[in-house]
Amino acid sequence: MSRPAQPFARRLSILLASTAMMTGYSQMSTATAAEPTAAAQPAAAPAGANPLLAPWTGPFEGVPPWDKLDPELFPDAFAKGMAETKAEVQAVIDNPEAPTFENTHVPMMLAGDTMERLFALWGVQTSNKSSDRVEDIDAEWSPKLTKFYTELFLAPKLFARYKAVYEKRNSSGLNAQQIRIVERSYDEMVRDGANLSPADKVKLVEMNSKLEGLFSAFSSKLLGDEKLYTFVTDKAELAGLEPGFVASLAAAAEANGKPGQWAIKNTRSSAQPVLQNATNRALREKVYKAFVNRGDNGDANDTNATIAEILKLRQQRAELLGFPTHAHYRMADTMAKTPEAAMGLMMKVWPAAVARVKEEVADMQAIADAEAKANKTPKITIEPWDYRFYAEKVRKAKYDLDESEVKPYLQLDKLTQGMFWAAGQLYDLGFKENTGTIPVFDPKVRTFEVYNLKTNENVGVFYLDNFARDGKRSGAWMTTYRSQQTLGGERNVLASNNNNFTEAAKGEPTLISLDDAQTLFHEFGHGIHYLLQQVTYPALAGVPRDFVEYPSQVNENWLMTPEVLSKYATHYKTGEPMPQALVDKILASDKFNQGFTTVEYLASAIVDMKLHDRGDPPTDVDKFERETLAEIGMPKEIVMRHRLPQFGHLFSSDAYSAGYYSYLWSETMDADTWAAFTEAGGPWDRTVADKFRTILLMTGNETDRAEAYRAFRGRDPDVKALLAKRGFPTE
Repeated sequence: MSRPAQPFARRLSILLASTAMMTGYSQMSTATAAEPTAAAQPAAAPAGANPLLAPWTGPFEGVPPWDKLDPELFPDAFAKGMAETKAEVQAVIDNPEAPTFENTHVPMMLAGDTMERLFALWGVQTSNKSSDRVEDIDAEWSPKLTKFYTELFLAPKLFARYKAVYEKRNSSGLNAQQIRIVERSYDEMVRDGANLSPADKVKLVEMNSKLEGLFSAFSSKLLGDEKLYTFVTDKAELAGLEPGFVASLAAAAEANGKPGQWAIKNTRSSAQPVLQNATNRALREKVYKAFVNRGDNGDANDTNATIAEILKLRQQRAELLGFPTHAHYRMADTMAKTPEAAMGLMMKVWPAAVARVKEEVADMQAIADAEAKANKTPKITIEPWDYRFYAEKVRKAKYDLDESEVKPYLQLDKLTQGMFWAAGQLYDLGFKENTGTIPVFDPKVRTFEVYNLKTNENVGVFYLDNFARDGKRSGAWMTTYRSQQTLGGERNVLASNNNNFTEAAKGEPTLISLDDAQTLFHEFGHGIHYLLQQVTYPALAGVPRDFVEYPSQVNENWLMTPEVLSKYATHYKTGEPMPQALVDKILASDKFNQGFTTVEYLASAIVDMKLHDRGDPPTDVDKFERETLAEIGMPKEIVMRHRLPQFGHLFSSDAYSAGYYSYLWSETMDADTWAAFTEAGGPWDRTVADKFRTILLMTGNETDRAEAYRAFRGRDPDVKALLAKRGFPTE
């Protein structure tokens, strides 16, 4: 899941909301810090000063002081950083000169260095290194910070300066990028309440502050349920699970004070292997129910009341700002523009996906019936906790492909080398490991210097945090601790990928599933996007929500190319590359189980849109979910990828609310882009790669992204490419 860069006001408000967002999926924050170049290193912080506020020092234009992280330092840092930011903004407001782009927009884009560095540190503290104390600080300070920034950017005199520049934008000698910034900034300020009456501004500040507190409460409750374990005392119950995975469960149990047992954490990375491989149906059901009922158990961690309050406040805010629904408010600055456009795309795909699920269930039921007859055991009906398990049996029967055959070739470290190699072939990005030479926030975080293979020029640093642990939220996400811009001096990029893979037992290589390998390449696609960015103005560094996932989804395609597989998919014991016969089986099964994959995701996206595209928010969240799924014909054998009580994309911030459709919107462009490579002769065609890089990846939001895509492809994306990729009918 990923968060786009935004103009300063919105960028900061999103960062505040931030720190516990999504996914398996992907999160992208953009803490763009005004860092000095290598030639002008900042002075060290004065003795006794809060180290979290100091400009970053060290190599690569300065790196985050992860070794200085201390939750108790943040309240003081927030207070001082807010005061500094307010002074910077007030200096713009008080400028006696007539408002211009140079004396209004430029200093505002350069303001807030200290706070943006601080938000980068806080994001890691809450997402990668959380604790009860961190959750308490977040609950206290998130509303305060939101109130501060909402009030700051609703200041009438600040808006008056933006409005004055806006009204003279076409007669003041501005270039196209500057005009785009002026227009977008003005529209955004109006959309976010700058024209409200003083009384309504007070209401807006209160609403945003309350929402921030609710987001924090939701995240804390969800993390509480994800800290729980299902403990197994009899190893026989783990039949079917890989020995390496079983060993990791034993290690987790021992770490939790229960040696001789096995601990299955209530997160996707631990639950999914059980649901896919465990032969013990009772264990699958137990693990499944614990996982899908996160936040929905009627206890202290139940999120339903919190969600209902969020929905009520979101709708009140939308109406206050002049929008019919929260969905219309959130989609005003997207490629889709309206809820109707997003729903139109989703409903082009939904019927075909549901039809495919019926075929998949029939195949699974046939195998289950045959097994019951052969073993003289009672028949079963395929339930949600059976789907992944019997899907593997169907895969084996149809394609002679077993996941256990594939995994020994998918070594995490080797695949990491493979994704770096592919980025070099396509975009001239080089990666040189420098783990141990700069601070990290966990001993298992790896770091890499990123440079241009042709010029040897430094691009930045890439941080890789691969493994699940207590205090780290679930899912996978990308973030930048510092993003590129040339305004104020060229800045390099500090990018990070965060996964939740299950680490192998000590001394063994970590093997990951094919799904995990796709996640690895997906998140790295976000990293590539931001490492390649070349923009002048940070206000044009971000992209619309429904464009964010596009570069990452495109990057998944290179995983299964022969060049990557032959070099980097090697057996962890023999070192032999994956046999071509096995590769052929994987490729032949490429469209297998697409009904499940599509319905699981799309149900979540449709429910999200229906939840937010209405003037009367539901008060009974569970009831709304059930009734909406029944209305659209959700197959009973599948559960939403994210049920509402645990839907962090929607309720840990505003970021993906009325926006989960964006994965499908982006995948439509992804499928059409991959078709462009195919039409040109293959995945390594540099002519297409160069166009993709220069028109779409490097340019941020310097031009309308729909126009940029048309410049790349010569037309709008064709949904038929997506349908064909998933094996669905195209007519």
